[in-house]
Amino acid sequence: METKVLIACHKEVEVSKDDLYLPLQVGAFQKESIGFQRDDEGENISDLNPYYSELTGLYWAWKNTNYDYLGLCHYRRYFSTNPKKKGFDGVLELEEAESLFTHFKVILPKKRKYYVETLYSHYANTMNETHLIETRKIIEQNNPEYLDIYDETLKQTSGYMFNMFIMPREYVDAYCAWLFPILEELLKRIGKDGTDFENRYCGRVAERLFNVWLNKQIKDKIVLPSEIYELPYIYLGKVNYYKKAKGFISAKLFKKKYTDSF
Repeated sequence: METKVLIACHKEVEVSKDDLYLPLQVGAFQKESIGFQRDDEGENISDLNPYYSELTGLYWAWKNTNYDYLGLCHYRRYFSTNPKKKGFDGVLELEEAESLFTHFKVILPKKRKYYVETLYSHYANTMNETHLIETRKIIEQNNPEYLDIYDETLKQTSGYMFNMFIMPREYVDAYCAWLFPILEELLKRIGKDGTDFENRYCGRVAERLFNVWLNKQIKDKIVLPSEIYELPYIYLGKVNYYKKAKGFISAKLFKKKYTDSF
């Protein structure tokens, strides 16, 4: 069994050297190499990185690799079995992942809880609600069996975010085959939608769509809840919690949209 977790990177950074990981330069199209595997080789959508963010890396791995288990994380955000450890000492390692897969099939980050917001309202308050409206229309037209699940999922007050997961190859293949046609159509309908930050909407919508897809697999008993294991994640960088909280409150109370990452 071969397991790889992609580390999505867009600049030269220090990454975990554990054998679990494959550092991947996302959005590599027409960019200088940063010394990692590039996502513009083979069949790829690297040029769409300004819209898809780390998902151009997932697409590359979907089309060009055959790992038995495949996952995705980010150069600043990793799965962890011990988040109290500092730096890379707290990062999930291959031996730990393989041990988990003797009991579980899907590893996900602990759910992000919004409490006073739903997955829908949080996006609508912080970004452009049109993205979700158009996504629903696409699902209604092309994947109607998912429509009820879409509506139910976006009413949740928590969800698996950050486009992070580790899953068996057959699950990844099924998810990507479902996800990318939706995003392709969404991009056709919305196109460029503002600043570089605002244009990354396909990646953000996908965070919600992963929960939709997963809920459908659970409903159809393809994935059992007992097969899912939630791990903490660690953030290897500085977080401005004051700015983050201020942005959340401003969006909730005053409908002020996000204009940058926190």
